Amino acid sequence: MIIAVSGKGGTGKTLVSSLLVKVLSKTNKDILIIDADPDSNIPDTLGINVEKSVGDVRENLKKDINTGNISVGTNKWDILDYNIMTSIVETKEFDLLVMGRPEGSGCYCAVNNMLRKIIENISSNYDVIIIDTEAGLEHLSRRTTQNVDTMLVVSDPSARGILTASRIGKLAEELEINFDNLYLILNRIKEGEEDNITQKAAKTGLDVIGLIHENEIVSEYDFEGKPLIDLPNDSEPVQTIENIVKKLLE
Repeated sequence: MIIAVSGKGGTGKTLVSSLLVKVLSKTNKDILIIDADPDSNIPDTLGINVEKSVGDVRENLKKDINTGNISVGTNKWDILDYNIMTSIVETKEFDLLVMGRPEGSGCYCAVNNMLRKIIENISSNYDVIIIDTEAGLEHLSRRTTQNVDTMLVVSDPSARGILTASRIGKLAEELEINFDNLYLILNRIKEGEEDNITQKAAKTGLDVIGLIHENEIVSEYDFEGKPLIDLPNDSEPVQTIENIVKKLLE
């Protein structure tokens, strides 16, 4: 199963992705989390130190080619593929791969192209792959999430967040990207505002699979830089994601 988490920047994608890892790691499944957002916040929320990203690997390969350290005729993808595999951080509960961004001023497209090929190459090695996508719609237009089974779109109560969620659903339809499941998760909802935000969310055409209220514990963890994966099991965000995972695994 491949799960992608998308939405407008700042709506809580990383929170959802981190808690998916937390909950799914209890199922004894082989899990890979891919941080495909150039901002790369997932390692911090998981309490993991990452020394090398896919972007770093690509830039180092380019330097080796330009300096003649790689001989003519060498299969460069084989070298790239090997180095990407060695950049995966392995833990007892899950593995982590950070896409990063190129060091140079070039487009992020090259890293996105590699993301598609990485998913194709290693999807059979894991029971579950979770992708924390870059914010917005680019992952759809570049088709980096075309092989995803479940798309979870995260939105806060803001009009822009809801609008982005709506556009993601419509763009997926226009591009004929057929997810098995396409759901909306509402985050940072104030007590008493549930009905109002649910009515707004209905206009996106996406089914709401979970709702997370404003949470002091999450704010505290963010402020102090604590890994979100360590949020208490009885906290509402964790319990909400647990219920979502149950639905996805049914």
